[in-house]
Amino acid sequence: MKAIFISDSHLKTRDSESYETLMTFLKSLKGKKDIDTVEKRLSYPLEKEIADVDDLYILGDFFDFWFSKGSTIDPEFSDVVNTLSELQNRGINIHLCEGNHDFLLTEFFHGRLGMEVIRDWSAIALDGRRVFIAHGDTIDEKNTRYLLMRRLFRSRFVYKLQRRCPIVFLRWAAQIFSYLNKEFTTETDDSLANKMRSFSMGKFHDGFDAVVLGHCHKHHIEEPVVDGNKKTFALLGDWVRHYSYLCYENGTFVLEKFYPAECQK
Repeated sequence: MKAIFISDSHLKTRDSESYETLMTFLKSLKGKKDIDTVEKRLSYPLEKEIADVDDLYILGDFFDFWFSKGSTIDPEFSDVVNTLSELQNRGINIHLCEGNHDFLLTEFFHGRLGMEVIRDWSAIALDGRRVFIAHGDTIDEKNTRYLLMRRLFRSRFVYKLQRRCPIVFLRWAAQIFSYLNKEFTTETDDSLANKMRSFSMGKFHDGFDAVVLGHCHKHHIEEPVVDGNKKTFALLGDWVRHYSYLCYENGTFVLEKFYPAECQK
């Protein structure tokens, strides 16, 4: 099987370079149910395709902020949401993990689109390998200010409140919360990556074969040996600076960077 993992796109407006690059990447993913046509190959040449994808895991902060009310979402995100739906219709399973910037995703993405939404973390199986996946924002247990704020904004009270508020207010509130997130999570990428590595070693001793995390914006992969067995620890990087993604296929994890053809010239 083949699975693709990404995180931390922090999408805001559709006219940004990172938004356009991510859209190109998503459209390059081809499921096993895709039928090759001349038109498709002209639009997306073979060297830009990532073929035979079974699952796409988005491990948080796909959006820099999120709100929905019924079928209404921020119009800036309509293109990328439609693209995710197209991937799903072509046979790629979509899994979204809530991040510290985008949460309360279940009602829209699961309820309306039928995609899996992961609130905190999940244990998944890849060809018999047990893999721990999460956004990673709760790993630093000493950041109590952030953890309290996180609990408040994911509470039933806030969920009910956002259903009653007008759309204009929701967009304003979501952007304010995005700003607060940055103020409450100011630790350096390297410091957070070290804590994530220590956390992962604990998960390896618990029987996990791999740990895949986002959040710290650092792209990194290593294969430590624990109790005589090779494990995999991966940090996904982001789609703000690195344009990085993790590919799992036939028992192997590879951390890649995506460069559209026009960026390679």
